[in-house]
Amino acid sequence: MTEVTKSLKLYTGRSNPDLAERIATHLGMELGKIKITTFKNGEIYARYLESVRGCDVFLIQSVSGNVNDALMELLIMTDAAKRASARTVTAVITHYGYSRQDKKSASREPITAKLVANMLTVAGVDRIIAIDLHQGQIQGFFDIPVNHLTALPIFAEYFSAKSFDDVCVVSPDVGRAKAAKKLADLLSADIAIMHKGRPSHNVAEITNVIGDVIGKTCIINDDMIDTAGSVDAAITALRKQGAGKIYICATHGLFSGPAYERIANADVEEVVVCDTIAVPEGQVTDKIKVVTVAPLLADAVLNVFSEASVSELFDPDFQL
Repeated sequence: MTEVTKSLKLYTGRSNPDLAERIATHLGMELGKIKITTFKNGEIYARYLESVRGCDVFLIQSVSGNVNDALMELLIMTDAAKRASARTVTAVITHYGYSRQDKKSASREPITAKLVANMLTVAGVDRIIAIDLHQGQIQGFFDIPVNHLTALPIFAEYFSAKSFDDVCVVSPDVGRAKAAKKLADLLSADIAIMHKGRPSHNVAEITNVIGDVIGKTCIINDDMIDTAGSVDAAITALRKQGAGKIYICATHGLFSGPAYERIANADVEEVVVCDTIAVPEGQVTDKIKVVTVAPLLADAVLNVFSEASVSELFDPDFQL
């Protein structure tokens, strides 16, 4: 009987190819060859330029930027791989678009995070690797395995190197408190929690800060920064409470609309984001810093392929 050997193939969509290259480099391999184009009417075309028959295919895509195109591109890449007889397809989704609509907050609303999960499953995705989903329960929207990673240890390493004396990790709202506590534990820091309301989309109001921030170096941690409205509101609230230096860290830097201008004018030392979403080179300044998640994602890809534990990449008590 012929022995069957597994083969790993890594491909990228067009939303964040630089991160895909870094992941491939960390794995000591090259990205697979795929042709992706857009027709004049906006339709997307994808074709693998090499055989994927019997391979474990990993597709790296950030559902960001032009969110609809990025999502559709991932679905089409998946369909093409399945029709080319790939053994498995794993979607490495570095940012899960539509994740903020994860429940019905008002009548007659959609739950798009679940809709996207359905679409990925129907397209043929066998497994999801994601990092810092907007809400952890989104994992439950899938009937396929989901490996949920977090960038918190990466942020902890970054800020530990600065050797702050008196640090307080600040959660921008109650929903982020658990993650903030984990980052605070890694930094041996205090924790404070803000009460945030949203009177309308992309508008944030901070009504209270629970915890002692007076004179402390504050690190506000969130899963994403979109228009930076929450950042502005959080900084204002901390200043009123007598905070010292303020840093912001968020896994996903969407930076929509007035975000860059708001950050440039903000009374904050640094805004640190990951490369899960491509940040234009000209926007990486003394104030906006980018740290890479490529080693973490590469290790997750390798462990999934080799059928090893992904949770072992973190402390056992660290899962979100």
